[in-house]
Amino acid sequence: MTTLVRGASPTLVRDALTVLQPGFTGTTPPDWLLRRIGEGLSSVGLFGRNIASPDQLAALTARLRAERDDVLVAIDEEGGDVTRLEVRSGSSFPGNLALGTVDDTGLTRAVAAELGRRLAACGVDFNWAPSADVNSDPANPVIGVRSFGADPHLAARHTVAYVEGLQSVGVVACTKHFPGHGDTNVDSHLAMPRIDVDLATLHARELVPFRAAIAAGSKSVMSAHILLPALDPDRPATLSPQILTGLLRRELGYEGLIVTDGMEMQAIASTYGIERGSVLALAAGADAICVGGGLADEETVLRLRDALVEAVRTGELPEERLADAAARVRALASWTQAHRARGAETEPGAASEVGVPPAKRGGGTAPGTDIGLVAARRALRVTGAGGPLTAPAHVAAFTPATNIAVGDETPWGVGPELARLMPGTTTGTYAADTAADRVLRDAGERRIVAVVRDVHRHPWMAGALDALLAVRPDTVVVEMGVNQAPARGALHIATHGAARVCGTAAAEVLAGA
Repeated sequence: MTTLVRGASPTLVRDALTVLQPGFTGTTPPDWLLRRIGEGLSSVGLFGRNIASPDQLAALTARLRAERDDVLVAIDEEGGDVTRLEVRSGSSFPGNLALGTVDDTGLTRAVAAELGRRLAACGVDFNWAPSADVNSDPANPVIGVRSFGADPHLAARHTVAYVEGLQSVGVVACTKHFPGHGDTNVDSHLAMPRIDVDLATLHARELVPFRAAIAAGSKSVMSAHILLPALDPDRPATLSPQILTGLLRRELGYEGLIVTDGMEMQAIASTYGIERGSVLALAAGADAICVGGGLADEETVLRLRDALVEAVRTGELPEERLADAAARVRALASWTQAHRARGAETEPGAASEVGVPPAKRGGGTAPGTDIGLVAARRALRVTGAGGPLTAPAHVAAFTPATNIAVGDETPWGVGPELARLMPGTTTGTYAADTAADRVLRDAGERRIVAVVRDVHRHPWMAGALDALLAVRPDTVVVEMGVNQAPARGALHIATHGAARVCGTAAAEVLAGA
């Protein structure tokens, strides 16, 4: 231990470790992490860099629990565009917008339960999902297809179904990003978003899904790094007593775990720093500090531990507040531990398809289960008079920069699956500096399938489509983001997400399968 904590009571040091949710690098837990778990660390966060296969992931979580049986193992597995289990192949499940488009809460509940079974089979018991944000700003750069939609009540009923599905198999649901990240045009990974609406609008729009999730028993809620002057003109939600304690705890009556969004996100790190930010978050009412997406080393854990201990010593953070937060973490860990002890039913082979090549999968998580592909097919919206392809095509994927939550290592599109269904199909990737004549040259005589993502947010992409359609009006357009722009092309397919199964469903339509 450092000099700072040598004089602190063991209980204080243990509580400071208990409230942290750190990450690490590698596919096996490092010695420092196991040592800190032995000293009181109660949660670990996993990311795509920690996952190579289902067997490896199960072995990793088993090693963590050999050190401490009730350790919480968390992951950011929304399905759809945001996947860690299938970060290198694309998700077997469509995301929230696709589920909201279908608007069948039974389907949403079944998808969440199946995803939860996959997580539980690998030893993961805490999912930083679902996103309950109402995507009221179509230009939102970070939520988009991660939201069930722009209707607060639709978002509410599907948030409830998702929470119920996950928790029915013993996986903690974490409803995010409180009090709502949907009406922003700034990514909080990069800067501080601000929502300038009045209290009446917040209650009628942003808060509707969170009220529903609380009533449904969501075990945890994640705070957003956003400024809402109507609630607190000075501090973002993660650091605001008015929002976390006043609104969430007292007004909405929430008794579960409050966890922060990643503290290394620039909305916090560049303004407050992660140490002071963590102290302010705990003092405001948060119970767990999420860190590790970018800062994933022992030094970060020790810096935060020491900052909390010192804040208690100076009186900035009441010791009772830290003790209460740690108690909530332990209570949640006990819930998951008890669920495992009861032998919660997990479908045999539920993790068996993680890491399997897409062409060899059934589309779901267990043999014979294709609920994800079924959902993706139901989410498709096809317009236009053009029919399916009759010969191999050229797929032109117009690729925007991805936000940090999604990441750029996860493949997307329709090319590989269409090439499987129609051998001879070619694929090209095109960025903002690409002229349409290059696409036409690459396509040759083949029909063009233009694959876009949030074309309404990217003028260069819209311009490329204009140029292509002017020369080749038989071009097919596949929109794999928010379907906000008018439908164009001889055939227009909206998938409402870029998960692997969404691409598969679109390719089936294109091939007439």
